Amino acid sequence: MDYKVLGNTQQVISHSHQLIIQTPEAEAQVSIYSPTIIRVNITRKPEQQDASFAVIQDPLQEIAYQETEQEITVHTSALQLRISKSPLRFAFYTTDGKLLSQDDERFGTSWQNSRVTNYRKVHADENFLGLGEKVGNLNRRGSSYINWNTDAPDHNSLTDPLYESFPFYIGVHSGLTYGLFLDNPQKSYFDFAASSDNQFMWLGADDGDLNYYFFGAQTVAGIIEDYTWLTGRMEMPPLWTLGYQQCRWSYMSAQEVLEIAEGFRQRQIPADVMYCDIDYMEGFKIFTWNKETFAKPKELIDRLKAMNFKLVTIVDPGIKIEEGYQQYEEGLERDYFATYPNGENYIGEVWPGRCHFPDFFREDVREWWGAAFTALTEPGVSGFWNDMNEPAVWNQNIPPNVMFGDKFMPEVRNVYGMQMARATYDGTRKLLGNQRPFVLTRAAYCGTQRYSAVWTGDNTASDEHLLLGQRLVNSLGLTGMAMVGVDIGGFSGNPTPELMVRWNSLGTYTPIFRNHAIQGADMREPWRYGSENETIIKQAIEQRYRLLPYLYASFYQATQTGMPVSRTLAIDYTHDEYVYWTEYQNQFLFGDALMIAPVVSTHHTAQVYLPAGEWYRLSSGEKFAGGQQYVVDAPLTDLPVFVKAGGIIPMQNVIQSTSEPGDGILQLHIWNGPESTSFVYYEDDGNTYNYERGEYYKRTISFNPHNREIKLSVVEGSFTSKYQQLQVMLHGFDRTEHLTNVALSSEEMYINY
Repeated sequence: MDYKVLGNTQQVISHSHQLIIQTPEAEAQVSIYSPTIIRVNITRKPEQQDASFAVIQDPLQEIAYQETEQEITVHTSALQLRISKSPLRFAFYTTDGKLLSQDDERFGTSWQNSRVTNYRKVHADENFLGLGEKVGNLNRRGSSYINWNTDAPDHNSLTDPLYESFPFYIGVHSGLTYGLFLDNPQKSYFDFAASSDNQFMWLGADDGDLNYYFFGAQTVAGIIEDYTWLTGRMEMPPLWTLGYQQCRWSYMSAQEVLEIAEGFRQRQIPADVMYCDIDYMEGFKIFTWNKETFAKPKELIDRLKAMNFKLVTIVDPGIKIEEGYQQYEEGLERDYFATYPNGENYIGEVWPGRCHFPDFFREDVREWWGAAFTALTEPGVSGFWNDMNEPAVWNQNIPPNVMFGDKFMPEVRNVYGMQMARATYDGTRKLLGNQRPFVLTRAAYCGTQRYSAVWTGDNTASDEHLLLGQRLVNSLGLTGMAMVGVDIGGFSGNPTPELMVRWNSLGTYTPIFRNHAIQGADMREPWRYGSENETIIKQAIEQRYRLLPYLYASFYQATQTGMPVSRTLAIDYTHDEYVYWTEYQNQFLFGDALMIAPVVSTHHTAQVYLPAGEWYRLSSGEKFAGGQQYVVDAPLTDLPVFVKAGGIIPMQNVIQSTSEPGDGILQLHIWNGPESTSFVYYEDDGNTYNYERGEYYKRTISFNPHNREIKLSVVEGSFTSKYQQLQVMLHGFDRTEHLTNVALSSEEMYINY
């Protein structure tokens, strides 16, 4: 085996935007992106610098450093990077000299053949968060992971890797936090002291550079904000995507789709979205409609629209090899498909049979792909579900000599799904004009949040997956993916009625509330589980629609700071050891004010931990002291949901669809607390990009318990709110009556109680 170490410094070269440190084996490039973001790229091929798929920012043009015979020190206003010359090692400190993270002094960075590895010091009390879609515990310490986008049906709590790769983690120790993003899309590895007897952790990749960004913001929220500044943030989602979504593999005809939609309206169960899985197509050929069962797609979509439903359709990357099929003929003629080195098109077998695969790494191919969505947008499809894009093929891995442009499959597999989502987003945004498209992808990489939402893939109808799915959602939130969901009820298998109730109750507080099931599973609509359970599920969905003003504003926060909607408690209570306990690691915040404690279907009580502060049970108003563990009642009708003292939650009365105007009343729920709090309320038309040119409605709502005052700031933006009346609802105060019929004004408003 060819084993090489980074070695000693030979030469230091300063450029305007980076510091270059050369050793006999490699070159280390240091650049600064902000006071809290420093990039270190260790490369053996400095002449071959590929553009990042993830990073959208440029480095600053100035780098300040000092050099002695033994050490180089790079300074920012927030960080120190101390670089030992012999051997070359990197250590990151706060400006007051506290160690955040450093190379292991013995091993540093090395190569075994083409594989690059970086060994890092582990602190005795260090916890690790992140990596996106990874099973296991919230605290990654003691576990190892592989990033290699993989079709993983029937996965469990030990399965790795899964569908998405996010090589970004957050370290927590000694009251400090830091983040590290390894921007190498090849197969990568993270071992959090799992195999070293707690001596060190290590990370690396099969090939390419050790290219990482170090984040030194001193809160988890600050690190997420910096990471999403670097890699991009989601845009405002269409409002309808926050409503209830009904999916199945498959509703087999247009008539069945309509019958299910009518079932919601007849029962007055709120819903916004119907899905068509692969059987709507002609022989599973993308951009086609089945001529018998979906013969009139525009008529179908018009009838759904009349019931205030949107339609989302699935699209896979595999293009069927069939003479006369438009996408095949065009792609073949224009050489748009992945090839072997000899120029022969790669063939893989998926749903349509033998297929070619588009080379989404080429701009002309992405444009061609995006334009093909005309077959879906013209009849009126609103959402575009990208599946099988790891990419997945039957019973095989795509051979390593398959090429996408000038790259072999192992170099780009982890970003294939991201580039498909990019092509889908760019194309449908253009085709839909000023309407926001909804793109949902199964495979992803860092930066995918700019184009698409994600879901966690093919889960199972079990209590294990109910809890596992919530941890996946929370972990994905740490990596910039705020718009994320699971298959409610479990994709495969059949949930018990109790499990279905529990999962829908949890779905109320999941960013994407989508019910989905595999072919052959029992029907999953809310009315399939008996009248009593139907009522509970209906109430859970109704609660979701009440919370839409709060939820939409929480997504606005995600667009501005990257803060996820579904948040592990480790974001807000980073240094509280209890949030890492396995008993409490499934608990999460939903927005700023709500905390949810998931409960399995077989339990009717729940052990919960309430962090510091005061908390109220949402359903009963009962007050709890924070910093304590409790056992609380958790019947099927009452998932444990708590409100943080001082919580401000705008709500509305129940509507059947986000397309309905509602009654014009905004309910402002405020829970008493000892400290002043605030909430940024946001509203726009929910469908267009007019908000980008100032057509939005934003104001800060403040609660001040010291002078018993609620303040609404002057409205920013030119949009007129759909609410005309404000109903203030007080909880935990010495008065219980509500302040009703307060006319909303765009000017500064004060309400005393």
